Amino acid sequence: MRLVAAMLLVALVAGCGGDRPSTVPDQPGRPSQSGQSSDGVGGERPVGAEELADCSQAESRPPAANGLPDLSLPCLGDGPDTRLADLRGPLLVNVWAQWCPPCRDEAPYLAELQRKAGQKVRLLGIDYADPRPEKAVEFAVEHELSYPHLADPDKQLASPLRIAGPPVTVFVTEKGQVAYVHRGPFTSQRQLDQLVEEKLGVAL
Repeated sequence: MRLVAAMLLVALVAGCGGDRPSTVPDQPGRPSQSGQSSDGVGGERPVGAEELADCSQAESRPPAANGLPDLSLPCLGDGPDTRLADLRGPLLVNVWAQWCPPCRDEAPYLAELQRKAGQKVRLLGIDYADPRPEKAVEFAVEHELSYPHLADPDKQLASPLRIAGPPVTVFVTEKGQVAYVHRGPFTSQRQLDQLVEEKLGVAL
């Protein structure tokens, strides 16, 4: 009975709830006590970062009503920090982590969306609460997530987006408003494509 109850609980969580453990052994790329990172975001770019899409400078705008939080995150690859409040859609912001199995499950659907959506819908990834940025780069390259990615190692998005754990995907309209927040992984390409059409008005 205990085993069955545990399995049901896992099924209900739907994602990697609870974030990663708060205590993580020292590893390459993990910020030191001084706040500097040996080879990750915040210092030198992680190995392989040049294989990711560059982050570009968005036009500075006033924050949209019911929009993305007004905070800036560093690029996981090459490029400047990105202020989320400047972003406008149609846009999907996918919060993920390389240590999150459901993120791995949904990655092919996001890659396929990028391939067939072209310029109609942009995608932005955010590597969340991740002590291994070099592993995050490997994850993105392996799954052909060739759109830009930011990094949120300190979980700055946890409160404004109410993130219990990845994956979380935010649908952003042309006016910069958050139309919908999907918590947990996408379970099929059809599900993701339908949400893009319903929430952003973009037919694929």
